[in-house]
Amino acid sequence: MTIELTQTDQLDYLFDWLERSQVPEGYKTEIVDGVVVMWPQRDTHWDITINIVGQLKERYPLKCLLSDVRVDYPGGLNGFATDVTAVAKCATRNSKGLRRWQDVEFVAEVISKGTAANDYGPKKAAYATAEVPVYLIADPYTGQCHLFTQPKDGDYLTTLTVPFGTKLDLTNTVVDLTLKTDEFPRD
Repeated sequence: MTIELTQTDQLDYLFDWLERSQVPEGYKTEIVDGVVVMWPQRDTHWDITINIVGQLKERYPLKCLLSDVRVDYPGGLNGFATDVTAVAKCATRNSKGLRRWQDVEFVAEVISKGTAANDYGPKKAAYATAEVPVYLIADPYTGQCHLFTQPKDGDYLTTLTVPFGTKLDLTNTVVDLTLKTDEFPRD
């Protein structure tokens, strides 16, 4: 007898395995296109993450802001633990108690050397396919922010790259605020 597992079942199995494993403290794990990715959290990474969360609190209630919380995205086996996720105020959970990708309004990823290709590649494609309205990459190695908006057909129509220290005007997006980047540290 052959048992066919859905992508959700496969993701659940992999995350259950990860929870039972001895993942070192301070390491972040997620699944990108079916590959388990694990890396240590750095001070710079956390400083940028918490800075973004602090600014988003002006617009979103704390219960709508997530960091390192699993959200399954369409496409391959994509169970992302995004650095920062903002969900709509009316967001619901799926039957397994997880946040739904359909409710995600904003995603921010802070680049780590070992996972940068995922953030610029398969994760960007998954966010665009899921029609996440605003995707931000903060890159402490280059000192730049890359803002992607207007998702369509698995890609973003609008891209803006600015150096750290530049204000990002998100007032014409669902986020509806100006994000300050002047305190983002560099690596």
